[in-house]
Amino acid sequence: MSTPEETLTYVYAAVPLTEHLRDSLAGLRGIYGSPVLFVTAAPRIGPVGPTASSLAFATSRVPLSDFGETALKNHFEDMEWLESVARAHHDVVQALSAHTTVLPLRMATVYQDDDRARQALAEQHRTFAETLTRLTAHTEFGVKLYLAPAADPPEDAPATDTGSGAPRPPATPGKAYLQRRRAQHHALEAVYDQAQEAAATVEAIAFRYASQRVRHQTQRGALTGPAENVVNDAYLVPDEHSQQFKAAIEEAAGTFGGVRVEVTGPWAPYSFAMPPEPPDESRPPTPAEEPGP
Repeated sequence: MSTPEETLTYVYAAVPLTEHLRDSLAGLRGIYGSPVLFVTAAPRIGPVGPTASSLAFATSRVPLSDFGETALKNHFEDMEWLESVARAHHDVVQALSAHTTVLPLRMATVYQDDDRARQALAEQHRTFAETLTRLTAHTEFGVKLYLAPAADPPEDAPATDTGSGAPRPPATPGKAYLQRRRAQHHALEAVYDQAQEAAATVEAIAFRYASQRVRHQTQRGALTGPAENVVNDAYLVPDEHSQQFKAAIEEAAGTFGGVRVEVTGPWAPYSFAMPPEPPDESRPPTPAEEPGP
């Protein structure tokens, strides 16, 4: 007879739970195809705002063998596994956000069991409820600015006329190199000046509609290709202004030569959730740390 596999409680997000949400997402599946279930808890302190009395964690059961502390450290080096889990996490959050305000939690937020998750929810109830109230009727949009790679000046620039009718004598190799480097530097300066102007214009337009901004670290390498990412911002936009926000930035983007503007969204407000880290005692213990009865 096989022994049931040990599992942990994986938390995707905090949401205000209603019967409509339960019914609408009854068949929702998350990581490894596990059903998405709701864990509720009463607040430790008095209710805050309209979401407080119905606050819940959206959860799934996941195997300890993959989501225990040691296993996670190993999996974080496995890009294929990370992509699969991140996609499943995101899909659940997006499904929730189609029906209600959602406060996404960090990927791989796990608790030893539902009771530990319920305890954490009760302890952080006020913070979650206040954040959900702030995020209600708002959506996240991403705004990124990219520079095309600068073209190198030609190796052999044509000789210019000296004014006397005779062509300028060719420069020595060392002088030609310095001239190319100087031209390259001036071209790069011009591109960055243009990028600064574009960033200032986009920011001014965005804040006509957005209520908050988070400035993320710019991306590098395979995420951007040959282009250079110089701005990587997230804006929290009231739903009533979301169409105007996107249209206004996309319209302005056509006026920036040499600078590409990318607007993404609408997304669940990942950048504006920032829930507190789970308390240490709520993290799943390794077998050596397993508490006694």
